[in-house]
Amino acid sequence: MDVLHERCAGLDISEKDAKSCVRTPNAKRLGSFTAQTTTWEATTNAVLALREHLLAAQIVLVVIEATSDCWKTYYDLLTGDLNVILVNARQVKNLPGRRDRAEQ
Repeated sequence: MDVLHERCAGLDISEKDAKSCVRTPNAKRLGSFTAQTTTWEATTNAVLALREHLLAAQIVLVVIEATSDCWKTYYDLLTGDLNVILVNARQVKNLPGRRDRAEQ
C-alpha cells in the first residue's frame, strides 16, 4: 500500500473525551512509522492543546470519527490550521487493514 500522508492523525471523539493517534515517520528506521496515542478532555482548552500538539508534530491531515454531534467543537477549532476530514464511523469500520477491537 502506498503512503499518501506521512504525518497524519486520527481522532475518535466521544462526549467526555477524544482519543488521538498521531502517526509520524520513525527517525531511526527509514520507511517505518511510529504511532502515539493520547487522550484529551472535551474542553475548549484541551482541544486547543490538542491542536498545538498536532501542529508541533507537523501533522498534515486529521481524520475525525464521531457518532454524535460532539465532533463540532473539535472540527471548528482544528480546521483553521489543519486539514480536517470528518468520516462516518460505520464506513471507517469497513476499511481494509483496520482491525476490530475484539482482535486487539
